[in-house]
Amino acid sequence: MRRKFKRDSKVNNVIEVVNGDINRALRTLKKKIQNGGILNDLRKKEFYQSRGTKVRLQKAAGRRRWLKKMEQEQLPQKRW
Repeated sequence: MRRKFKRDSKVNNVIEVVNGDINRALRTLKKKIQNGGILNDLRKKEFYQSRGTKVRLQKAAGRRRWLKKMEQEQLPQKRW
């Protein structure tokens, strides 16, 4: 039985060099890589992380998001 693998849409990015302008094509490539989150994925997958480490990091990120949300919802202090 054959398995079908999903192709990454990020891999199929094609950048054309127009009129020999390589600098513009490189800028476009860098923007696509940055906006697509490819570098962040590579950094995450560079080293093995155990399940416990992943859970701990996710909890910490959630706590940071929650604290940020609470800080934004808090009323400003009175100054008088």
